[in-house]
Amino acid sequence: MADDARGTPLPWIVQWAGLVPPDATVLDLAAGRGRHALFFVERGHSVVAVDRDIGRLPAHPRLEALAADLEDGSPWPLGERRFGAVIVTNYLHRPLMPALLAAIAPGGVLLYQTFMAGNERFGKPSRPEFLLQDGELLEQVRGAFSVTAYEARLISDPMSMVQRIAARRLP
Repeated sequence: MADDARGTPLPWIVQWAGLVPPDATVLDLAAGRGRHALFFVERGHSVVAVDRDIGRLPAHPRLEALAADLEDGSPWPLGERRFGAVIVTNYLHRPLMPALLAAIAPGGVLLYQTFMAGNERFGKPSRPEFLLQDGELLEQVRGAFSVTAYEARLISDPMSMVQRIAARRLP
């Protein structure tokens, strides 16, 4: 599992990181301790990491940390900014989805993995508002993105039901 205090990036993010254009600025939404932010910084990207508690994020000249409560009803904290990639893991707040998808520039990449219905058998999250429904990520990107990879499945480490997507915004 974790090889340091931040933890290792999820295999899905590592697997599809090569889709992110080399000069792209990456948005890590609900960044937590910054495991994905740091992964992309180390790959040479500038990263904007958004989280309620930015004190847990690493300091780096190519990392912009932005404190924002994404669920308190405040306006989208990034205004009209566009990114070459948006990374979201283990997080779901459906009201953000339109702004999150709009923040991806044409040709930009969405890498998203979070829990789906069925995960309640394995622990938290277990409430429906925190679990994607079958095919929900596919529906969110339909018509505006080209899907490179999609899975809705049981994983074993940790045992959970996840839905994940790697998709590129159409020009």
